[in-house]
Amino acid sequence: MTLRESIIQKLEDNGFRITGSRVKLVDSLIKHEEGFTAEELVTEVREAGRATVYRTIRLLVDQGVLCKLAMDSGAPRYTVSGMAHHHHIICVHCGSVREFRQTVIERALKSMEDDDGDTVVGHRIEVFVLCAACRAAGAKVDSIRAEHQHS
Repeated sequence: MTLRESIIQKLEDNGFRITGSRVKLVDSLIKHEEGFTAEELVTEVREAGRATVYRTIRLLVDQGVLCKLAMDSGAPRYTVSGMAHHHHIICVHCGSVREFRQTVIERALKSMEDDDGDTVVGHRIEVFVLCAACRAAGAKVDSIRAEHQHS
């Protein structure tokens, strides 16, 4: 089953109508392997109104199809969720997003529960990088590093 088919099936299975606009939005967002903004979809899918784009994105986030990432610019970026449980690597220059999973992080979370008796109910890990493509294009680490130090 293709990614497109699995997204549409998930919506159908959960009782949501599959409209022409939703299909066009799904087709557009799956082309963005490194993430996208809502406004990018508004521009690309002219057949769908701005409100339809934002409602569909919210629906897909609620259904676990998309991940919503808070960006320094204030405009969230979205990615298609490729792994059930994962974290994100975000380029601070171009905004590209990749998913990753590390067993050492999962073991640390499990250890917190075991050691302290707490129950982890959620977490978010976003690692900010200057990607190889941006470095190759001349972006400098030093000028960006100071802006993204952990606070």
